[in-house]
Amino acid sequence: MKREEYISDEAVVRRANAAVRIELEKNKALDVPIVVYDRKTQIIYQEENDGTRTELCGRMRKGRYSERIAEKA
Repeated sequence: MKREEYISDEAVVRRANAAVRIELEKNKALDVPIVVYDRKTQIIYQEENDGTRTELCGRMRKGRYSERIAEKA
């Protein structure tokens, strides 16, 4: 494959976002709950189609993997 045949990074991001949006719409149509991560509170929720949220769990670890490994060493 030649370099000219590759798609751009922006196109990859747009396609990934579209795939996620389509999957969420499909789950909503099938009445399947979705799992949402809230970045501010760092809690994972299960969200139903009627808008109710059930807290599943909190974040297990803090920091990046490389930072946690550096602390152990």
